Amino acid sequence: MQATAYTYDSDTRSGQVLLDDGTPVPFDAAAFDRGGLRLLRPGQRVRIETEGAEGTLRITLVTLQTL
Repeated sequence: MQATAYTYDSDTRSGQVLLDDGTPVPFDAAAFDRGGLRLLRPGQRVRIETEGAEGTLRITLVTLQTL
């Protein structure tokens, strides 16, 4: 699934992404670390992996979107 980076805190390595419908979904340091990134800037397109249903959606991986 694709999303857009919305917020990112480099101290906690957590933040939020916006799904394409505008829904903000938070991610934690574990999801960020699993993607192998060192930095994330608001506006970057990212690929995310999730688990759970709508309303309880949890991001398990955040990495840069590649073509």
